[in-house]
Amino acid sequence: MLTARIIPCLDVRDGRVVKGIRFSSLRDAGDPAKLAAAYEAQGADELVLLDVSATPEGRSTQLECVRQVRARLSIPLTVGGGVRRVEDAGQLLSAGADKIAVNTAAVRQPGLLTQIAERFGSQCTVLALDAARGQIGYEVVVRSGTQRVPLDAIEWAATAARLGAGEILLTSWDRDGTRSGYDLSLLQAVSKAVNVPVIASGGAAKPEDLLLALRAGANAVLAASIFHYAEFSVGQLKEFLSQGKVEVRPC
Repeated sequence: MLTARIIPCLDVRDGRVVKGIRFSSLRDAGDPAKLAAAYEAQGADELVLLDVSATPEGRSTQLECVRQVRARLSIPLTVGGGVRRVEDAGQLLSAGADKIAVNTAAVRQPGLLTQIAERFGSQCTVLALDAARGQIGYEVVVRSGTQRVPLDAIEWAATAARLGAGEILLTSWDRDGTRSGYDLSLLQAVSKAVNVPVIASGGAAKPEDLLLALRAGANAVLAASIFHYAEFSVGQLKEFLSQGKVEVRPC
């Protein structure tokens, strides 16, 4: 197994970090730049910043927010939300992002993943895959959870990897913000279907959840609430994972 990564997530709306359940009942969790700096100091391996209102509002990610976070951050930064064109990706990279996450636009125009990968490299092309249980299997969810698409999530993950996505940011829509643990069945299925790294997202509440996700096939684990409300530090989680025989980078 590759060295496991721990990735705090900043869901941003109107320049503030927010957290809720499935992007609703959002509570303010702080300033993005300050939180980013704090998580890096704790030993975070990477950071994800998602503008959760960009797509529903029909706008691009707020570049100034990305610049402010990058000014306080030296670890890799993935940014998503409102990316519709290759030019959007380029602007985010110029603002300080290292990787670009695409969800809704990639579903509507799968070739966008190839365009971004060909222009900037697969290493910075991330499929943000939100998946929810359907009548049969898992369905893809887009537009910040407001719309389900009759597209099999497992098959879409495999297709996206073939199109050029170098990483899958896999969020269980059913578990997001519920603190009920990652959806291990979904995680196992996607991990087996692709040959690129998979980041587990949605449902983390305790150290054991991260360990189970990594054992289920994740290469990295993403969390938000447990960090924002100071329930666990990155260092504490790395210590727990190390005791569970998972290789992690030192803080």
